Amino acid sequence: MREFTEGQFDIVVIGAGHAGCESALASARFNLKTAMLTLNLDSIAFMACNPSIGGTAKGHLVREIDALGGEMGVNADKTSIQMRMLNEGKGEAVQSLRCQCDKNAYHHEMKRTLENTKNLRIIQGEAKEILVENGKVRGVLTTYGGILEAKAVIVATGVYLNAEIVTGELRQKSGPSGFAPANALTESLIKLGFNVRRFKTGTPARLDARTIDYDKFSVQPGEENLPAFSFLDERTENLRVCHLGYTNGQTHEIILGNLDRSPLYNGDITSTGPRYCPSIETKVVRFSDKERHQIFLEPEGLDTNEVYVQGMSSSMPHDIQRDMYRSIQGLENSEIMRYAYAIEYDCIDALDVYPTLEFKKVEGLYTAGQINGTSGYEEAAAQGLIAGINAAYKILKKPPFVLGRDEAYIGVLIDDLTTKGTEEPYRMMTSRAEYRINLRHDTADFRLTPKIADTPLFTEERKKVFETRKRQFAETIAVLGGRADRQKAESFLSGRGLSGGSVVSYADLIRRGARLKDICENFGILEGVPEEIKKCAEATVKYEGYLKKNAQQIEKAKKLEEKALPADIDYDEIKGLRLEAREQLKRVRPLTLGQAGRIYGVNPADVTVLIVWLATRK
Repeated sequence: MREFTEGQFDIVVIGAGHAGCESALASARFNLKTAMLTLNLDSIAFMACNPSIGGTAKGHLVREIDALGGEMGVNADKTSIQMRMLNEGKGEAVQSLRCQCDKNAYHHEMKRTLENTKNLRIIQGEAKEILVENGKVRGVLTTYGGILEAKAVIVATGVYLNAEIVTGELRQKSGPSGFAPANALTESLIKLGFNVRRFKTGTPARLDARTIDYDKFSVQPGEENLPAFSFLDERTENLRVCHLGYTNGQTHEIILGNLDRSPLYNGDITSTGPRYCPSIETKVVRFSDKERHQIFLEPEGLDTNEVYVQGMSSSMPHDIQRDMYRSIQGLENSEIMRYAYAIEYDCIDALDVYPTLEFKKVEGLYTAGQINGTSGYEEAAAQGLIAGINAAYKILKKPPFVLGRDEAYIGVLIDDLTTKGTEEPYRMMTSRAEYRINLRHDTADFRLTPKIADTPLFTEERKKVFETRKRQFAETIAVLGGRADRQKAESFLSGRGLSGGSVVSYADLIRRGARLKDICENFGILEGVPEEIKKCAEATVKYEGYLKKNAQQIEKAKKLEEKALPADIDYDEIKGLRLEAREQLKRVRPLTLGQAGRIYGVNPADVTVLIVWLATRK
């Protein structure tokens, strides 16, 4: 095929999923000429699995993406049909927003945003080869012979690389929901030196809402007066409800009686699937003592009758799926519109990339999203934004943009991937963050927005909202630190059965266990202050002691993070390093002592050897 120059760009993004969208928008917003190459324009920001954004820890990621000028939160708010706050019965640190979105509207709104962004060209086509010269990326070659010249390339191919759909005995070359797979690029990635592996994920069936007996399910309504995902938005409106139901003994019998036809159990699927989002077959086998498993019926949008059956992803044959779903009370007459399936795809070992998400062997080549071994829209979007910022910074000759584990869930996500790697599709969880009390979703803008203050991502609108929120928060904290009437305070506490003692300020009342809402009503303070600001201030006061202790731990850890390791370090020449540590250090090539200490196989004694070596070298 004759090759030709498609165009000259600063940055080319391969893929238009949640990672690709954030990368392309960030790049273009830095006023860099950007191209986004996608297999199909109809798959832009496509929600191949659950039409929802957020959830435990994932909601934190979305708010952090928004705080850094990303688009996912804004788009989710535009297309929300139900909003809930998860873990409200637990501490504020693990509470997360979750939004049920209109699937088609999410795609259309993101596509509209991309199409109307300056400096961004969208091209339908398939990437065949990453073009490299003298160790630096120089562009992308498409299957139709077009060459997109570029100073940086971001690979955000999602689950499309050599994708295969598996359902029972049927195996098809296909991307999600019948979209075409990307069959040409993997070979190029292997030639460049990427370690390619095979992962798997799956999705449940979609049922026709008209064939469901909702009276046999429990209604799960949205919650009112919750904040939006984006700090730029006020509220979202609850337009639909979800429903809760359960599997039963008959469901489990059908599954257990047909495991020989399940690709997960008959050996047809050998790739690694997500541990924290198992198929219904896996749940029934693994938790054989459970009599039932939860399922949720979630509407896919306002313009469709399709209903997503959360909790019942499967790769069983179609006839077994039909019987399996119809065994559930309320689904006896249900009709399947789209059958469940498993999907296998190529991805890379994220240890091949730096914390900037730049490939270690090719300058200017970045990877983001599920190609790095993650699962989930939110994890993908977070990586896409960071890759886009770093690619832009590389071209603009600015220092790398890397977030610490103490600064953001995004920092935890990327550090885990690039330091520890992952042997299964990685999912963000609050338990992965050692400083999670510092990383509440309501403080995302306070933590991260100042980091983009000197960039085009910090728009006038965002500046106005940020400065207003920051002022309101500071004023609220000042009021809470103000002196409270002693007698009234003691009466207030005793009337609620709370411990007394020395009470000087309203903050002392919170520390005694009083709710800020009650304090405001009884003492007439903070009138007119937004609820989210008050809740943020209340949590900050409540966890003040823990935050101070965390600050000391963070300061100690930063001393190691600030000690850089030379890029050309020869670990074979450092005496005292154990063989396992030496091999792992050579594999990961950590940038700092702190990162070295988090690598599997590197213990504190090995870090001490590195410290001594650095001192001797100086």
